[in-house]
Amino acid sequence: MAQFGRPSVDTLRDNWVEDDGTTTDIFDQIDEAIADDADYIKTQLTPTSDVYVTKLTTLEDPISSSNHIVRFRYRKDAAGGDAIDLITQLRQGYTNEGAMGTLIAAQTNADISGAGWVDGTFTLSGAEADAITDYTDLYLRFVANKP
Repeated sequence: MAQFGRPSVDTLRDNWVEDDGTTTDIFDQIDEAIADDADYIKTQLTPTSDVYVTKLTTLEDPISSSNHIVRFRYRKDAAGGDAIDLITQLRQGYTNEGAMGTLIAAQTNADISGAGWVDGTFTLSGAEADAITDYTDLYLRFVANKP
């Protein structure tokens, strides 16, 4: 049975805001089952290691090491600014930047410059999936930075 962990709460919001500039419960802009490009979260035009962390909804252990896929969407602001790098991490047991828990897997999208939406994905290896010991304690951590 397929399961989908979706953002459920803002855990850390360092210079990230909703598309309209507000800052309350920004996770609700990226928690939909079908991507809605009309609402999103963003950093400033020239981010400096700006971090956003969201806790994922509770999942059950699938008792399988295959088909663990992290999906997200990203783009560069059409208004300009510098190209940016985006690091996307799946972590378990994140508390704060001083206690980030276990890094399960990560992907870097470097030199993002286009204004069109891009589907980002990465598939966990069997060893990465096996490193998950608590499917109720998973987080996505995004870091945006000007290279």
